[in-house]
Amino acid sequence: MPKLKTNKGAAKRLRITKSGRLKRGSPGKRHLTGGKSRKRIRRLRKSKLISKSVERRMRRLRGLGG
Repeated sequence: MPKLKTNKGAAKRLRITKSGRLKRGSPGKRHLTGGKSRKRIRRLRKSKLISKSVERRMRRLRGLGG
């Protein structure tokens, strides 16, 4: 069976945790932050885990199998 090719866009955006889950950054914190509250911007700093329903597809894009 051939090797899986890594989607480079996904590889730059997704990281793997020690337990094997995928984590991503929060969208919405790059620009237009003047209209967002400090509390909201602070919450957006934290990374989020990818939901279980989408994780299998994202793992394939990352080149980790499925």
